[in-house]
Amino acid sequence: MSKLPDLKDRLNAAAAAKKAMLEKFRAAADDPEIAKRAAERAAVNKAREARQAEREAAKLARKAEEAKEAARAAERALQAQREAEEVKARAAAEKAAQDAALAAEQKAARDARYAARKAAKKERRRGY
Repeated sequence: MSKLPDLKDRLNAAAAAKKAMLEKFRAAADDPEIAKRAAERAAVNKAREARQAEREAAKLARKAEEAKEAARAAERALQAQREAEEVKARAAAEKAAQDAALAAEQKAARDARYAARKAAKKERRRGY
């Protein structure tokens, strides 16, 4: 006879293996040590989730604070820009006033030269 198991032997062996695994699972389900370890794992997972939630809350608080700081920085930059524009406008107004004063001086000098020329011409025509 052959030493190889036939189909019936293989099916019986598979059924016995399934039955043994089922018995092992049932025994493990009733074991208080395994239940205790499962409870410990559940407690560790709960603590881990709590720490994760705390980290997320801290992260959100940090982001909110960074957003506030960015808003304050933007406000400061806007204020500095306004001040710079004000200084630039004041400088432009001063330059315009200086240019106007210079133009007035130049016009007065030109008018004085013109008046002097006219008076000299008039004097030359009269001959005295």
